Amino acid sequence: MNILVLIKQTFDTEEKIILQKGIINEDGVNFIINPYDEFAIEEAIKLRDLHGGEVTVITIGPERAENALRTALAMGADKAIIIDGEDQDLDEYSIAKVLAAVVKGREFDLILSGNLGVDYGSGQVGPRLAEELNIAQVTTITYMEINGETAIIERDAEGDKELVEVSLPVLVTTQQGLNEPRYPSLPGIMKAKKKPIERLKIDDLDFDDDIKAKTTVMETYFPPKKNAGRILNGDLKDQVTEIANLLHSEAKVL
Repeated sequence: MNILVLIKQTFDTEEKIILQKGIINEDGVNFIINPYDEFAIEEAIKLRDLHGGEVTVITIGPERAENALRTALAMGADKAIIIDGEDQDLDEYSIAKVLAAVVKGREFDLILSGNLGVDYGSGQVGPRLAEELNIAQVTTITYMEINGETAIIERDAEGDKELVEVSLPVLVTTQQGLNEPRYPSLPGIMKAKKKPIERLKIDDLDFDDDIKAKTTVMETYFPPKKNAGRILNGDLKDQVTEIANLLHSEAKVL
């Protein structure tokens, strides 16, 4: 099997976000592989070990994003591709266009990506790429089994589970519960140094359509601080009356 894994480098989830003039300050920040993408890497490696083939991890980003690829290679991926996204104005629409240009013409049976990024949380890139490639997609998966040219998949669906059978090739987005991502071992880290990383530039790719971003970030700000909660006392009837008055006079939702 030829398996492609889309990954993104994001802020460490323990990092404190600092805004300076409406821009997120990245100085001294520790970056990691987007946690949901780790499930995708782990599942790809397990499927490769079971069915044979190779795993290629792909990312778009600045030069520092190569560290995320090296970590994925140390986990067990075979090859990597980095598309230079330095100083590029990219949104989910344009990222999917760029990835499609990279993937088209390559042989693949399966594409995996995280369900969403912990930074912007849009969950759009995977589904958009599937549309660009005109292949099936299944999102938020928690179980997958490959049987020949068919994938049996279980996914989260409105608080329940949904069982899906789909023909390959297919793109899936991975959710917590699918597996337990491994840590890179010391031998894996040493082997990763010798594994190939293909470097591409957006300007060298061929596009059928304009890839100009469709969205613009107008402002970045923290959500307002929440006020302390209020505990109501007294008879139930009096509490209901007070809640209604508060919703009308303070919350102004009635």
